[in-house]
Amino acid sequence: MFKIKKTEMVNKTFRLPLELVQELQTVAQNKNVSLNNLIIQYCEYALKNLDKTN
Repeated sequence: MFKIKKTEMVNKTFRLPLELVQELQTVAQNKNVSLNNLIIQYCEYALKNLDKTN
């Protein structure tokens, strides 16, 4: 049977440098994904690849 998966989301506000946001927006547009989706993927990647020795 088909089951709909719903990811729980929460709204947060982060202050980011203008240049970083502009670069992220460019990447998102070039990859045809939303800025939000790109940020989620970058954060998940960073957490999975975090150096755990420190």
